[in-house]
Parts: sequence; structure tokens; C-alpha cells
Amino acid sequence: DRAAELYEMVRACQLCALAATRTRAVPGEGPLDAEVMCIGEAPGVNEDKQGRPFVGAAGQFLGELLAAAGLTREQVYICNVLKCRPPGNRNPEPEEVACCEPFLRRQVELVAPRIVLVMGRFAAQSLLRTDASIASLRGRVHRYAAGEREVPVVVTYHPAYLLRNLGDKAKAWADLCLARRVLQDAIAEDGPSRGPETRTDGP
Repeated sequence: DRAAELYEMVRACQLCALAATRTRAVPGEGPLDAEVMCIGEAPGVNEDKQGRPFVGAAGQFLGELLAAAGLTREQVYICNVLKCRPPGNRNPEPEEVACCEPFLRRQVELVAPRIVLVMGRFAAQSLLRTDASIASLRGRVHRYAAGEREVPVVVTYHPAYLLRNLGDKAKAWADLCLARRVLQDAIAEDGPSRGPETRTDGP
């Protein structure tokens, strides 16, 4: 299983200093035929303990946002740019991002989603290789090259940010509506079938 092999590589990774401070690496989880892929920034303390992405309050809020868009967490593949928690939840270092980038690219290739929802300024800047603000990246569709495909990308706020800034929830809803329209357009163009679902979890 290619996903299982990738997850084992993530768990065994010693490429940067985060390997010495992590409790558990957090590869990602979800069905490998998911139409939607959500990419966050880095694991937090709860994710580090459990080895799963988005399991704390931000994860619960992400579930609520997905439900409002007509999706369940079980339908979506979820991962982070970084696979290990930075100490104190500090911002990731460029070399840490560089070490994790091949893992993330391979995940996008394996899942081959119809759309990627990237959450948070750091994740968006890392994925799209830009230093632009999240305000300037929102509201339009970007492209991420993965293998022979270019996957549509929509940028939104990180759920943890939204929990602290509920006034921006309406903006996040607008982002989800954009992502849903892109997904619906892709389904109309390519057809609804994605094959049998195979769920592969990180732990």
C-alpha cells in the first residue's frame, strides 16, 4: 500500500530537528479517493499526542465548517504542511518545510483531490510558494502542480484563527462556497465517480 509506506516514512523521518521533540508524527488521514483535501499548517499539542490531524478545538470547528458546506470529516482527506509539531507551536522554519514538502506533494498525488482547501497564512504561503497575505490570496482559485495534474486550490483562514476571530467566519463561509462551486464544476465536467473508497488513517 503506497499510502501506508508513505506514512511509515513520515513516522521514521529524522530529516530535521523536529524529530527529536515530537511525541508522534502526524501524517494525515482520510479516504484516498477524497474529492476534497484540507491542508493545515502544523500539528498542535493534541495532534502531537494522538498522531492525528485536527483533533482539538480547531478540529471540531473544522468539522462544523465542513458540515455547513455539506461535507463530513470522513469524506475529506486532512493533513498538514508540517508532519511534526514545532515546539511551543512556533512558526515552522524554512528547512522544516523543505523536509516535509516531498511528503505533502506525494499525498496530493495519491489522493488526487478535485480541490484543495488550504487553511491559514503559513500553509497557503508554503503550498503556493508566495509571501502574499492571506487577504490577497483569498477569493480566487490557485493551482498546485502534483505529478501530471494541476489541482485547484482555495485559500481560507485556519480554524484556530476563526475561533479567536469569529467576525471573520463569514469570510471563511465565502471561501467554502467558492470551494464548493469549484468542486461542483469539476464533478459536472469529469463525472461523479471516484472509485471505491479506501480510508487510510495516519495512526
